[in-house]
Amino acid sequence: MAHTLAITKIEDITHDVRQFTFEKPEGFEFTPGQAAEVGIDKDGWRDADNPFTFTALPEWDELQFTIKIYPSHDGLTEQIGQMSLGDRFIIGDAWGTIEYKGRGTFIAGGAGVTPFIAILRMLRERGELSGHRLILANKREADIILRDEFDAMPGLEVIHVLSEEKRDGFEHGRIDKAMLQRLIGSTGEQFYVCGPDGMVESINEALKDLGADPDGLVFEE
Repeated sequence: MAHTLAITKIEDITHDVRQFTFEKPEGFEFTPGQAAEVGIDKDGWRDADNPFTFTALPEWDELQFTIKIYPSHDGLTEQIGQMSLGDRFIIGDAWGTIEYKGRGTFIAGGAGVTPFIAILRMLRERGELSGHRLILANKREADIILRDEFDAMPGLEVIHVLSEEKRDGFEHGRIDKAMLQRLIGSTGEQFYVCGPDGMVESINEALKDLGADPDGLVFEE
């Protein structure tokens, strides 16, 4: 079932990421980590059906997306980047394969962190972040989504990895088997992986090589 929902708040998160808060239909349900197919109420874009992850919590009165805008792609996110207050999303019902299954490490590349935002916010609300780790890979420091919020989460170990900048306090390079071995210690936990397809594939292979249980890997199928 499709819902047409007006935007109530727009916030710039980074130079190319925006957070959109919008109306929530009566009885609309989702779990942290789930997404919905999204179009916008504009000619030519109503049936776009691109998936975006909810970054609100289910108990909030509003829904929220945190979206990376790709102006050069001539696609839906470019159109979304031009939206203003009162413009409307068209969203379907919630779905998705990323859900919280227990304590572990979240590994994300760029905007791949979005399915983890609501999960980590949920754990923060419950006071259950201790023992969790977030390894977040970006090209540059300026690309990090919600950095201040993640860094301030009590009990969450946050490791930032930059591939195109060398800075004090940051890992440098790409997340590979050697880096994972150094950063994670034990593989006897859940691993949540989200990012570009090639990155997810190589990290999952590296984790399996390091002894992680394939059933303990959670990623978008």
